[in-house]
Amino acid sequence: MTQLRVSHVGICVSDWKQSLRFYHDVLGFRYVQELELSGEPSSTLLQLEDVDFRALYLEREGVRIELRHYEKPGHTSDPAPRPMNQLGLSHLSLRVEDLDALLKDFEKAGVDVLERTRVDVPRANAKAVFITDPDGTLIELVQQPGD
Repeated sequence: MTQLRVSHVGICVSDWKQSLRFYHDVLGFRYVQELELSGEPSSTLLQLEDVDFRALYLEREGVRIELRHYEKPGHTSDPAPRPMNQLGLSHLSLRVEDLDALLKDFEKAGVDVLERTRVDVPRANAKAVFITDPDGTLIELVQQPGD
């Protein structure tokens, strides 16, 4: 069987500068590189006519994400939050050492913390909550010993 390895996880964003600040400055992803592409062969690969986009690659602990902003044809969005049981990628999950301290920092930075999702599980010494990126992409923060 041919060898496979993970390249990246793509996240479509409405404002690349705002998303770069969030993922880099708030979440601590390291900037790797960026590309600006338009027309073919990208239009064929992405199934978007006359495409013009910027892709920013960021990395943290071996996980690479691609923030993708479309100048043309723009982006589409659903005003309702994405349900966790909708098929496809549902969220990004990050391990944290001290959830309470981190949330205080995130609130100061203006991060949308979804307090209604917070759970504390004392018997497992675990806590978790969801935050969102500037476009509403769900990011789970998990504090739990072990792996």
